[in-house]
Amino acid sequence: MPAFTPDPDTPLGTLLRFQHGVISWRQARRHLSESAVHHRVVSGRWRRMHLGVYLTYSGPVTRIQRWWIASLAVGNGRPALLAGPTALRLHGLRVPEVTQPVHLLLPAHLTDRDPPPGVVVHRTRRLSRDDACLDMSPPCTTVARSLVDAAQWAFDDAAAISMVAATFQQRLVTLEQVRTVLGASRRVRRRSVIEAAVADAGGGSESAYEIEFIRLCRLAGLPAPSRQAVRRDRSGRNRYRDVFFDPWQVQVEIDGSQHMEARGWFADMRSGNEIAISGVRLLRFPGWAVRHRPDEVVADVRAALEAAGWRGGSPATPSRRAA
Repeated sequence: MPAFTPDPDTPLGTLLRFQHGVISWRQARRHLSESAVHHRVVSGRWRRMHLGVYLTYSGPVTRIQRWWIASLAVGNGRPALLAGPTALRLHGLRVPEVTQPVHLLLPAHLTDRDPPPGVVVHRTRRLSRDDACLDMSPPCTTVARSLVDAAQWAFDDAAAISMVAATFQQRLVTLEQVRTVLGASRRVRRRSVIEAAVADAGGGSESAYEIEFIRLCRLAGLPAPSRQAVRRDRSGRNRYRDVFFDPWQVQVEIDGSQHMEARGWFADMRSGNEIAISGVRLLRFPGWAVRHRPDEVVADVRAALEAAGWRGGSPATPSRRAA
């Protein structure tokens, strides 16, 4: 990052380093006179990015600087909290690099004045200090609160489930942390969907498709499978089954787009052959079929279970990651 004009050892320099060169009028006036701030702006040393918000060097605006600009603009000179999917990205969630709005959260008693373009401001009556990470740059909500909010604000249930699955898959949050946030909130949009997705993701499902598959089994009255159960291949290496109905030796693999690549296709075939040799019944479904043709998926799973001896009962749920 380019060097700033203020000495980095001064309070102003320390602030600018923490805020990646972005500062509000309110903050600047704690360190500089009004004429000094005005001179920096008219001379071009500082660039006005929004009403009362400045970038203190010339150069391209980075993503984190855009977040700081939005935070200070919405917070009327004080940082507002990044929230939802934006906060999850700040915490390290890896998602496709596409243009996304910046989500910010304000207490209900505060007003947002003219937020910058591409900024979505949410208001809440429940925002405790435990929900905030004030030492982050910019300040944001915790991973658990961010995930619950992102799932509430998602376009549809499928998008909410995908967000839950991705956050758990990347090991950014625990089941207990999310349940604490849910337990503290009386009103949560699509609560039942979020709770089911969180329970399934925390119980071992590694993708949104797996979570949707578990939901299908539950709704169809099928027995509860184990998720990510371990098996040992012929070379002695551990392999993980997406879904395994242990008492009936029925395995279900749910393939994402990576399984369509030529390099992975033959590897999947060999893995399937080895599973068949071991005597396990193997079913494979593309992820889109789980989401868009659930009746056909359920029918095939039901037929495989019945062929293996299932008669409609449901024994105790097999343990997670059982061998």
